[in-house]
Amino acid sequence: MNQVPAILLNNGTSMPRLGYGVWQIPDDEAERAVGTALEAGYRSIDTASVYGNEEGTGRAIAASGLPREEVFVTTKLWNGRDRTWRRPEVLSAFQESLDRLGLDHVDLYLIHWPRPMRDDFLYIWEAFEELAQSGRARAVGVSNFRHQDLERLAGHSSLVPAVNQIELHPLLPQGELRALHARLGIATEAWSPLGQGQGLLTLPVVAEIAERYGRTPAQVVLRWHLQLGNVAIPKSVTPSRIRENLDVFGFELDEADVAALEALGSGPAGRRIGPDPASFDY
Repeated sequence: MNQVPAILLNNGTSMPRLGYGVWQIPDDEAERAVGTALEAGYRSIDTASVYGNEEGTGRAIAASGLPREEVFVTTKLWNGRDRTWRRPEVLSAFQESLDRLGLDHVDLYLIHWPRPMRDDFLYIWEAFEELAQSGRARAVGVSNFRHQDLERLAGHSSLVPAVNQIELHPLLPQGELRALHARLGIATEAWSPLGQGQGLLTLPVVAEIAERYGRTPAQVVLRWHLQLGNVAIPKSVTPSRIRENLDVFGFELDEADVAALEALGSGPAGRRIGPDPASFDY
């Protein structure tokens, strides 16, 4: 089993630098997939209420036999368009996630999207402050927040998000946002760290670096994340790839290769793959 290094969040909570994401894994497959990940050595599992697989994820954690304190569990508030959120709705949604997971607390709870057009994430954050104080969420943070969203939050609350989970990969390296995170003491977590299979892993630069190190393209990109200081949560349902994605601690990219991968974001291939947080409201 690989020993995954940890990052210390701004409230003192320890979080593994590499985790397992379960986006787009149906609930009836999540128990097997998460069980495989835990058996392989992952100790951080990232789910969300909207993924519809919190129950399967919780069953896998329970069946693993691992002590609860050894598994870092993240889930997220799906603040979709059907309502404008206030404290009671947030607390109710959090409890529903706990019930589906079969847990009495989570290690990290995130606001899934800022939805600036709804103008309610400050109200949501007030409830998150309450959850953090109660200990039912060991740490709280945000996802897909932009520079202006983080600055606005900082102007209204003394509680700094522990994490901002954002789309981040060599085609969208998010240098400015990572710099802001570093200044504010927010950990950067990358979703879709491998670019969702949208051509990143087949680019000649990535393939050439992988061949030179005797590694797969996915391992090279995950190593890039780690050396930038990111937390990454790759997703796969294939057992061999689940194990392969964890095997990234036995080599190191040189500075030129790190720079070459980051430069992809300013080239013709550079682009956002997922929704734009400025307009996403679903």
